[in-house]
Amino acid sequence: MMENEYEAVSMARIDTTAPAWEMPFYDAANDTDGTTSSKDLKGSWHVLFYYPADFTFVCPTELKDIADIKSQFDEMGVEIFPVSTDTVFTHKGWVKAEGLLKNMEYKMLADHNGEIADLYNILDMESHLAGRGTFIIDPDGILRGVEVTSGAQGRNSAELVRKLQGLQFMRANPSLACPAKWAPGGTTLTPGIDLVGKVEENM
Repeated sequence: MMENEYEAVSMARIDTTAPAWEMPFYDAANDTDGTTSSKDLKGSWHVLFYYPADFTFVCPTELKDIADIKSQFDEMGVEIFPVSTDTVFTHKGWVKAEGLLKNMEYKMLADHNGEIADLYNILDMESHLAGRGTFIIDPDGILRGVEVTSGAQGRNSAELVRKLQGLQFMRANPSLACPAKWAPGGTTLTPGIDLVGKVEENM
């Protein structure tokens, strides 16, 4: 883990400073590579979108799903980073070979030694593959959302958008809470003693 302005942490925990990271990337939009870090993203929302491996089966469907709605993430000011324990060279080869990835325009991170996946508690020590994990990090570097899906079950990027909308709303309105299935424009709740036992009346 790199040294940066975030406090040192040993493992990812919700609503605490996210483990810092620095990783190489393959930029599929420009066919280039480089390195980026959590320090570079301070002040902005970003998501580490871990998937098990390149040249697999469910993974390209998930990456196509997030690629199809990239404009929505852009409008929210959210950077999405697909990540696996493959190298940047494997990322490039996969993007060039897999038809589902023809619209891939994200920077794909390479956590090749698995160090960051281990900090986020999704590294399989036997296979050295990362689990299917989504980690939402706010502009202050705080881990605000975690989703880890078992095995071959793919995720839904529309739900990721909804979660981000709710988290951004609550950041802007800290006295309010978003009930189940909340979407922008929906009813919110104001937690307090007067609301106890009367949630139904306020929905």
